[in-house]
Amino acid sequence: MHDWPIGPEAWQAIGLTLQLAAMTTLTLLVIATPLAWWLSQTQSRWRAPIAALVTLPLVLPPTVLGFYILVLLGPQGWVGMLTEWLGIGLLSFSFGGLLTGSIIASLPFAVQPIQYAFEAIGKRPLEVAATLRARPLDAFFNVALPLARPGLLTATVLSFAHTVGEFGVVLMIGGNIPGQTRVVSTQIFGYVEAMEYTAAHWLAGAMVVFSFGVLISLSFLKKRSDRVMP
Repeated sequence: MHDWPIGPEAWQAIGLTLQLAAMTTLTLLVIATPLAWWLSQTQSRWRAPIAALVTLPLVLPPTVLGFYILVLLGPQGWVGMLTEWLGIGLLSFSFGGLLTGSIIASLPFAVQPIQYAFEAIGKRPLEVAATLRARPLDAFFNVALPLARPGLLTATVLSFAHTVGEFGVVLMIGGNIPGQTRVVSTQIFGYVEAMEYTAAHWLAGAMVVFSFGVLISLSFLKKRSDRVMP
């Protein structure tokens, strides 16, 4: 029987990575959509600092971001004190901590495409909806959200892909615990440390193919949305 070049621990890491990416993407869509809507519509003086805060994970080194999230989740951090008070315990070096860090690290990849899509709609469709006596909430769900579908699709693909490829943040927050926090990127790191280059090649090559597929998918989704949307 042919032996796989990667062991069971790698398959476990792949499964955990897909689970983490799926949960991160779903959570981000819930958080990012109203935040992107607010950023696209508001004239508040808080718009610029909040937009900068959302963008911060794009420019910070992942280890810096991961370090401060780790401090936040720790026993002296606000989130750590809250989770301990709630009886949940500390989230650092657990899947819950990994999920929290992934959501923060991937936030701009979800917010910005949706925000740009909302801004591209303009005010005219909403004004027309208002003249038809649509309430603001109805106009949002029945007019703005369908028109922003290209941005939502792009946000979904980018959030999933970025979570799959994240390394620095997950290593800082989750470490490299098999079955709990070890994901594909940290599994490759482990293979390289153990000088198991054949297994590292297989996993790294799979990541290259996956990233290429993501870019092709984005291009396909954009063309399809351009044909469907007016």
